[in-house]
Amino acid sequence: MENTPLSHTEQNYIKAIFKVQELTRAEAVATNDIAERLQTQPATVTDMIKRLAEKKIVTYKKYYGVRLTAKGEKIALDIIRKHRLWEVFLVSKLHFKWDEVHVIAEQLEHIHSDELIARLDDFLGHPKFDPHGDAIPDKHGNMSHSNAVPLNTMGKKQSGVFCGVANHEDRFLQYLDSLDLHLGATIYIESVNAYDASCKVKINNTHSEFFSPQIASCILVKPLYGK
Repeated sequence: MENTPLSHTEQNYIKAIFKVQELTRAEAVATNDIAERLQTQPATVTDMIKRLAEKKIVTYKKYYGVRLTAKGEKIALDIIRKHRLWEVFLVSKLHFKWDEVHVIAEQLEHIHSDELIARLDDFLGHPKFDPHGDAIPDKHGNMSHSNAVPLNTMGKKQSGVFCGVANHEDRFLQYLDSLDLHLGATIYIESVNAYDASCKVKINNTHSEFFSPQIASCILVKPLYGK
């Protein structure tokens, strides 16, 4: 069983568990959280978790939750690395838009060839971040850290460089495109509404936009101090 190739479904579960662990920072994650992320039933998740536990990819204890083992984390990082490298390729070389690449990369991430991914990484110049600002693990599983913070955690008259998103939905990315807000843009907070924490920001010192707290929480910026 150790050498049996993982199915696409198993890989999707491993990646989902990793993402939930990242978000919750909990010692173990609930099957309900995994089910919600994968839009499936908790009972179905439990069946898969037991299968992954047999392969020593996760540890699972009823009423306690699930956690990836060291082996499981290595597999998850490898899948994420492939996904994000393919997104870079699709945007930078094939000129897809950033809201078009996720579904295609979901298909390409299941390719097993380590040699192909190594050559892809070389061809792209070893990028550190994908088109959405997410860090790309290197071949050892190490990732760069951007020190980004959500826009809604910053205050009036503070500036930052737009470097990522916490929401990868097509509609959200298309909305940012409609505002001419792209990675690398400078965002200056002109005002913050005391009532609902909505904010007015200036983008690239050219035009102003209003963001609700929900939208601002999904825009990740690297603060510029002393501005």
